[in-house]
Amino acid sequence: MNVSNELHVIVLAAGKGTRMRSARPKVLQPLAGRPMLAHVLDRASALDAAALHVVVSHQQERVREAFAGADYPIRWVDQGEPRGTGHAVYAALAAVPDTARILVAYGDVPRMPLRDLEACAASDADLVVLAAEVADPSGYGRLITRADGTLERIVEHKDASVSERAVRRINTGVVAGRAGQVRGWLEACEPAAGGEREWYLTDIVAEARADGCAVGVVNSSDTGAVLGVNDRAQLATQERLLQREQAERLMRDGLALADPDRFDLRGRLEHGMDCALDVNVVLEGAVLLGDEVRIGPGCVLRDCHIGSGTTIAAHSVLEGVTVEAEAQIGPFARLRPGSRIGRGARVGNFVETKNATLGEGAKANHLSYVGDATVGAGANLGAGTITCNYDGANKHQTQIGAGAFIGSNTALVAPIRIGDGATIGAGSTLSQDVEAGALALTRARARSIPDWERPKKKPDPN
Repeated sequence: MNVSNELHVIVLAAGKGTRMRSARPKVLQPLAGRPMLAHVLDRASALDAAALHVVVSHQQERVREAFAGADYPIRWVDQGEPRGTGHAVYAALAAVPDTARILVAYGDVPRMPLRDLEACAASDADLVVLAAEVADPSGYGRLITRADGTLERIVEHKDASVSERAVRRINTGVVAGRAGQVRGWLEACEPAAGGEREWYLTDIVAEARADGCAVGVVNSSDTGAVLGVNDRAQLATQERLLQREQAERLMRDGLALADPDRFDLRGRLEHGMDCALDVNVVLEGAVLLGDEVRIGPGCVLRDCHIGSGTTIAAHSVLEGVTVEAEAQIGPFARLRPGSRIGRGARVGNFVETKNATLGEGAKANHLSYVGDATVGAGANLGAGTITCNYDGANKHQTQIGAGAFIGSNTALVAPIRIGDGATIGAGSTLSQDVEAGALALTRARARSIPDWERPKKKPDPN
């Protein structure tokens, strides 16, 4: 048989994940804001394989839909009624040439080191198994090797003897070999029809040995990264390990983190020089930071572009926002999608914006809602300013000119335009446009009633 260097990656992703106690398929459980399977596919795609076969069964429609727009060249394989890992691989092999080399990975092992996968794929052995040396091997299959280092057999924990259970070298499940040979070995170890025994991929080791083939072993470079995720405790462990990896990479690239163990990146971050993040900052989606950006404790940023020299104070939440240079945000500010904050502008405590643009140097410092609005450069919105943008059916625009001053506790009923340099008296409710430079107010005239007698509480008849 003429062999080739063509690589096909088979990812097993059909498990129910019963121990997760979740209606969501196990491979869609989130890790750093993305499905576990996405992390596996990232690594598989980096291998430059000719094809990527993903075996699915349980809730496969949800799994397929989750990756409908992905860039991965996925060939979905319907396993049907699952009969074990051997059955899953055999189903995928239907579309793999016998001459190709295959690598089997798992959708619930999201942090598998790429170098481990590359080492298995590049091995010259007829069959190679990825091993890991762990402190507590309980529950894992043990690798029993010969004096020459080749693998003799894999013994499942429940079937292992006392001496075999003392072995700390475990099977990670990752194997690589020639497709035609693996297909033949799987056919040879298929359980009898109607039996209760599952069709295990690990059984091919004995078949390979029976064929006189040497079975190689590759030792993992990171034993913590090759362990699967079966329950929420293990998922949380992998989450913290992955977050720590990301934090260390970012710090090596110059990002200052007050505490790398209290930082979460659930997407992609690009940053300039001398940026600093305080504790419990969460970044989601695509976040871009310019130079010298300061982010205070407890902030959440999702899909944001933050300009150089900007400060985001504690417990602010920004989503779908562009903030230009030298701006000041927060504390306790909420900037919703479509907000654009101009250079040097200020959005203070308990201020909410949505689909709003604040011009250069504009201020909304306290307790305001600015929605569907354009605020000109240098304008000042007093505490309690509200743009009344929604009439119960449609949204309407508010335009506030440059240098305008909006007094505290003002309601601007949209659609409305406030001209440049206009002044709105505190406590006003306006529904008509105001000319540039004008003063507008709707404050009622105050009355003072002398010798006012307060109401008295009536006596209790009982």
